[in-house]
Amino acid sequence: MAKVPNIFHFVFGLRPQKEPFHFAYYMCLVSCLVVNKPEKIYFHYKHLPYGKWWDRIRPYLNLNQIEEDSFIGSYQYKNKELEKYRYAHLSDITRLEILLEYGGVYADIDTLFVNKLPAEFFDKSFIMGKERVNWSEKSAEKAGGSLCNAWILSEKNSSFARRWLDQIYEAFDGSWSNHSTFLPYFLSQQYPNEIQVEPERSFFHFDWSKQGITNIFLKQQKDLSQIYSIHLWSHLWWEKDRIDNTYFHNERLTPNYVAFAKTTYADIAKPFLPADIQIDKMKFYLETIKWSIENKMLLAGNLGKRLIQKV
Repeated sequence: MAKVPNIFHFVFGLRPQKEPFHFAYYMCLVSCLVVNKPEKIYFHYKHLPYGKWWDRIRPYLNLNQIEEDSFIGSYQYKNKELEKYRYAHLSDITRLEILLEYGGVYADIDTLFVNKLPAEFFDKSFIMGKERVNWSEKSAEKAGGSLCNAWILSEKNSSFARRWLDQIYEAFDGSWSNHSTFLPYFLSQQYPNEIQVEPERSFFHFDWSKQGITNIFLKQQKDLSQIYSIHLWSHLWWEKDRIDNTYFHNERLTPNYVAFAKTTYADIAKPFLPADIQIDKMKFYLETIKWSIENKMLLAGNLGKRLIQKV
């Protein structure tokens, strides 16, 4: 019998839901169902989603309402700009608690599943994947590397998960990575027998850089061998006015985009489109013209802001 059950966990809704459940999240969950054929998918939430895409996927999920961690929930951020990411920090704690209790595979909701996980993975105690390191972060050099916590496989009561959770509060400094990606890498060097570390290609072949995001949504990569899932890094491009990495944003990720775009994401996601969904090639063509105009407007607006800041 495998150490790790073939169950998948997703955490969502740690802040009030003000918009309908997005099509991208629906595609994540459907791709998990189709590719990995899990025994169960647990959807852990504080605030329940709503909307047409949620209504479609909800019957396939095991819902579990959770409470937020009190330490992170009351943490006073020195950098108030990071306050908006409190929900992500809450999830960093919750995912470890869930894996300790249930075992299985945790993945962020902005994941797209590509190839079925090897059966031998489920005989391991704990697996994470390497990611491109942001060496500009002060903790990166001390840690020596980074394991992205957007994908974790763990047996129930894993010693590595317990060790990580025991040290996570001490490591938490309000930053994005110190407790969540640098700490597990540091621990993996101290306790290598408790964890299997996968190469970047397994889960994070398309990294968080401008080029990585471009290769997901605007370019087309055909060779997807040994890639089990891709992380979409949605916090880096989701909002329309965030253009430092790409002009692509959540409003452009539509069924028409998946059906007709010639990109890595669209190629992977196309088989997961619902059979009854209406798609329109002419509408997609008109949307691409609209996006081109929008790109120019966003660029002009950004240049205007820079000029004002210089004055």
